[in-house]
Amino acid sequence: MSPDHPPRALPTDLLDLLDLQARFLATVPLVDPDEPVPSCGTWRVRDLVTHLVEIHRWAAAQAARFPEPPPDAPLAEPVDAPVDLACHYRAGATELADVLRRLDADAPAWTLLDDSPGDAGGTVAFWHRRQKSETLVHLWDLRTATGLDTAEVPDAWWLDCVDEAVTVMHPRQIRLARIAPPPIALTLAADGEHRWTLSGAPPGAPAVSVTGPAPALALLLWGRTSAHDLSLAVGGDPDGLRALDALLATSLTP
Repeated sequence: MSPDHPPRALPTDLLDLLDLQARFLATVPLVDPDEPVPSCGTWRVRDLVTHLVEIHRWAAAQAARFPEPPPDAPLAEPVDAPVDLACHYRAGATELADVLRRLDADAPAWTLLDDSPGDAGGTVAFWHRRQKSETLVHLWDLRTATGLDTAEVPDAWWLDCVDEAVTVMHPRQIRLARIAPPPIALTLAADGEHRWTLSGAPPGAPAVSVTGPAPALALLLWGRTSAHDLSLAVGGDPDGLRALDALLATSLTP
């Protein structure tokens, strides 16, 4: 590239995603492929890695506006036979990274904010953020599955993961009629300055607050911990508190 056309600076969310992909890839060889992943139901490590590979490839297709199966389609090719999981993940991560590097962040793309795959009301930048959060949560799954210390990442990444869950993923669950609107007004607070309230609660609904560090709040929304996590402080209306566990069990996120 000529000096008159320097390399395009990559958006922050994309740089963060590339960092997380590198961390995930470095962790894969450290764990037994058949080790259970308690935070992901019946999955084992190979299932988790395969899932993230397929999600990376699907997201790359959406960003590039290729025709692909709907986002909730089952994995087309589950990995049952022994494979080199690190190579498998590297291929999927590279495919996504190459597509996102090539595309302008402001280029139109179908996103999870659109009602059908034929829409293109969002931009490629959506997939930088979505895959960043996806990889962040699954890196936590992978490292905690075999007792590795959780990866030290900036709190800002977890804060953004909370924000995406509250403003994008949870409203979409309601919009697609996968869950009912929350019966309580649930407010989440982190670091004394960041606050979110789940949308959809009816007027006058009992109010409940959950306060704690950003990682715990993100893991709560993604079903990786509970309101009884010792790092979280819960308070509010008694009726709301009685309904909190049931609300959290309804898949606030996919």
